[in-house]
Amino acid sequence: MNASPLVITLHLLAALLAGGLIGLERSLYARPAGLRTHMLVCLASCLLMLVTLYQAQWLPAGLVEEVRTDPTRMAQGIMTGIGFLGAGVIFKDHFTIRGLTTAATIWTTAAIGILIGIGFYVAALIATPLTLAVLVLLRWLESRLPSQSFAHFVLRFERRQALAEDSVRELLAQHGFTVLSTEHRTSTTGLDFEYRMLIRTDKSGRGAALAESLRQRDDIKAFRISPLGE
Repeated sequence: MNASPLVITLHLLAALLAGGLIGLERSLYARPAGLRTHMLVCLASCLLMLVTLYQAQWLPAGLVEEVRTDPTRMAQGIMTGIGFLGAGVIFKDHFTIRGLTTAATIWTTAAIGILIGIGFYVAALIATPLTLAVLVLLRWLESRLPSQSFAHFVLRFERRQALAEDSVRELLAQHGFTVLSTEHRTSTTGLDFEYRMLIRTDKSGRGAALAESLRQRDDIKAFRISPLGE
């Protein structure tokens, strides 16, 4: 199969466009992998598929009939390799795992690049807006669905001034939070006592009110409210 420079250029420009559209959404929300990363992933996937698709143009003439490369193996190699890049954007922030959606978009972008590389434009044309719909429209839908919010809550006292657990639960209940689990800790010096709790509420914005209430208390040495999210 032969391809002119114009055809190859169209493949690559289409890959840049598809990757750019998906990466732009990630950049707008300041995700670890944004516009440039997604464009390069899609471009690289397209390039590698072009290598196998147009092998007759780079193999020596005498080897064209003897050597046969399998494009499906190249696609498998791309998707395996892209897993390492996707894993790099997943990280743990205290108790929260972040970057899973960005890793999934990198994987999807690589797949779209493969489609464009082999010239399967119809599938790529359908997959790109579907990916954007999942990222944009479902984000809007999720924000309007009734849902519960979870957070890890850390409360530290001087050991002799620590509130009883029932009092802490009552304080959280006053702000609309339910305690799901509790862990008790003392500092290595033995001077501080700490509660670590998984808490839940059914309304957004309550964390700010809770934080303001805790900030005004003199008996609390430190606290942290870490919402669980993407």
